[in-house]
Amino acid sequence: MLSMQNKHDYIINGNLFGTISPLDRGLAYGDGVFRTLKVVNGLPEQWPQQYQTLVADCGAIGIVCPSAELLMSDLTQLFTPDEIAVAKIIITRGDGERGFAPPAITAPMRLVIKSPMPDYPDINFTYGVNLHVCETRMSYQPKLAGIKHLNRLENILARMEWNDPAIVEGIMLDMDDSVIECTSANIFARFDDTLITPSLLKCGIAGITRQRILDIAYTFSLKTKIEAFDLKKLLSADEVIICNSLYGAWQVRSVQNKAWPQLPLAAALRAALTI
Repeated sequence: MLSMQNKHDYIINGNLFGTISPLDRGLAYGDGVFRTLKVVNGLPEQWPQQYQTLVADCGAIGIVCPSAELLMSDLTQLFTPDEIAVAKIIITRGDGERGFAPPAITAPMRLVIKSPMPDYPDINFTYGVNLHVCETRMSYQPKLAGIKHLNRLENILARMEWNDPAIVEGIMLDMDDSVIECTSANIFARFDDTLITPSLLKCGIAGITRQRILDIAYTFSLKTKIEAFDLKKLLSADEVIICNSLYGAWQVRSVQNKAWPQLPLAAALRAALTI
């Protein structure tokens, strides 16, 4: 089995010894989509929703998504029944000649990568995390808004802005100063009994965990809203939470000079997300 640094394994188009062509449009242009998900005891968590979203994201850019059966076969080959790890599924349009215009007929390339679960510090779960406000802004492209496409240079540039280990994530704003997301997480702000998350109609990624929190918020007697808001409003929230598919939910302890006391909602959401 091919491996990277003896920690990562991958399978390409169902082949453990597969390779990616230098003509692959995902490599040349970022012409593809991806999902990152947790695998527990060999099974991908929230698989029906993850696959449904992968199909929708592929459809948004005109790629035929491989079948759930093919991807599950790949996952079964890579992950053992007794491990907890991370799967990253990448689907590209496949090979093409030079130039932006895609071929009339393409064969999508699928790549599944196995990585160890991140070793998150206990303090992230017990006390929360500190956030940086990124200078890198997110540009508008409504046709790509919400989907996990491979063009993530804005997130990379934003993540390069800090190397302080006390800072766990960075808040990304759009060109109008609206809060959109973090570099690898979605964000929520609670005002009294209302949980608000940014509108992603112009840019940003609509993560699975973001939607799951919107779906279960009522069980905590919380109303939900999806709307645009700026950093000033975020800093006035009673509570701020970030989320993704690997760690669930973390409370935000500080942003700039604003600090919040330890509060219970993030831990409660995290517990609910594991059910």
